[in-house]
Amino acid sequence: MTVKSIRRAYQVIKIALHYGLDDLIPSKLKPWYFKLLRWSFFWLTNKHKNKVGGERLKLAMQELGPVYIKFGQMLSTRRDLLSDEWAEELAMLQDRVPPFDSEVAKALIEQELGTTIDTYFDDFDETPLASASISQVHTAKLKSNGADVVLKVLRPNVEQKVHADLQLMTQSAQFLESLLGQGNRLRPLEVVEDYRTTIEGELNLKLEALNTIRLRNNFLDSDALYIPFIYEEYCYTRLIVMERIYGIPVSDKAALEAQGTNLKLLAERGVKLFFTQVFRDNFFHADMHPGNIFVSTEHPNDPFYIGLDCGIMGTLSDQDKRYLAENFLAFFNRDYTRIAQLYIESGWVSADTDLAAFEQAIKVVCEPMFNKPLDEISFGHVLLELFRTARRFDMVVQPQLVLLEKTLLYIEGLGRQLYPQLDLWQTAKPFLEGWMAEQMGPKGTAKKIKQQLPYWADKLPELPELIYDNLKMGKTFVHSQNQLLDRYLKQQQKVHKSNYLLITSAVLVICGTILFAQNATLWASYGSIGVGAILWMLGWRSRPKNRKF
Repeated sequence: MTVKSIRRAYQVIKIALHYGLDDLIPSKLKPWYFKLLRWSFFWLTNKHKNKVGGERLKLAMQELGPVYIKFGQMLSTRRDLLSDEWAEELAMLQDRVPPFDSEVAKALIEQELGTTIDTYFDDFDETPLASASISQVHTAKLKSNGADVVLKVLRPNVEQKVHADLQLMTQSAQFLESLLGQGNRLRPLEVVEDYRTTIEGELNLKLEALNTIRLRNNFLDSDALYIPFIYEEYCYTRLIVMERIYGIPVSDKAALEAQGTNLKLLAERGVKLFFTQVFRDNFFHADMHPGNIFVSTEHPNDPFYIGLDCGIMGTLSDQDKRYLAENFLAFFNRDYTRIAQLYIESGWVSADTDLAAFEQAIKVVCEPMFNKPLDEISFGHVLLELFRTARRFDMVVQPQLVLLEKTLLYIEGLGRQLYPQLDLWQTAKPFLEGWMAEQMGPKGTAKKIKQQLPYWADKLPELPELIYDNLKMGKTFVHSQNQLLDRYLKQQQKVHKSNYLLITSAVLVICGTILFAQNATLWASYGSIGVGAILWMLGWRSRPKNRKF
């Protein structure tokens, strides 16, 4: 590890111990070596004993920086795993991170614009509208048309902080991989590198602007999701400008109820939006924590979401999409055999896995939930248990599914918060069945043929020439093989002939030797002939020849 990484590792340990995070772990779960390690940092004491556990965890993550803040954001949606007190504390990480100085924000914005703010904007508000882990948002009006806009700018030096944490994570993963060996199925380094790609993409606001435009175009006519308009001419690596939206934070359930929002419809639309983005568009918002989701104040009986912060987007291969859809359907239909088969077919677990044992393990996880009321079922929890079960059977970690898993946890957390009785079966199953029918049926086949038509239309004029060239090449190959075979057969005939003469001569020598005593003169002459024939054959066989095969 580098000196920089060691310094950062010590900083992480220092912050964790200063906030007494080690005290939050039950004593029975602390092995002897954990206690020994804690004692070795005896000078680092808990300085926040007067604060509750959730607040201490929130403050520690806040101080550790963006990488840890995002982890806290995900945890805040898991009310099935955390108490309300802890969830409420961590929820503050979504959009209530302490802001940085407004003068610094103005200087960073003007640096990107290459001019003063008042060149393009009026009524710039120095008080931030929101402050998040990586960026800060200020409001203004566009000079050209008077439209209300927001300016999103990266925090100062955030790139260096993120890269320092990523370097520490990478070196930790390398160390773990060296312990596990190159053939391990966990592949920690690959997972870290996948996360690096994700979070580094979020540090590029120009990329976020392009993602937002694409997602907006995918839902232009949607009654479930609205994406703000992006002003591309004012977008840079560290600054983007977009339409200002007005809505109620999805986490403010009291305000949603006060305006008479149809929470059941809103929760169902959230689930449908997830499956639509994943399976229809193969481009899904992978950072859907409550701080990035608002609900429109228009038409409370027919509510729609407003999505922000498209810095982290996910995609899947066609094969992964099909296997996932089949997995979900098999789960809804309680077909545990099919789930086990899909894990093996997809390569997520080894092909030599005991199918019967794997199926039984899956059944143990899934079956109990079907006997529970809907408001007691956590689909996200079951998904995590399934992955944990599969890992007992040497499941290969799939980096491309990490974002999908996190997004599903967010969606379920939001849905349960809005409408605890949300029926995931009734909401998701019809969508997946329709998608599978479209992909595997005549419609899907016709669509694939249509997609391939431009390629084949381009190759069609070359087809006759390609056929002729291949036939000619095949004819030449067959002719050369026939010549080679003829030479081989002729050579074998010569070898057989020489072997025959050699054996005959040897017989004459043996016979001459045996009968020498009876008629020395006569049989000696026979023996001489045989020996001469043998010597001649040996000399002929050892003569160098240039043979070609």
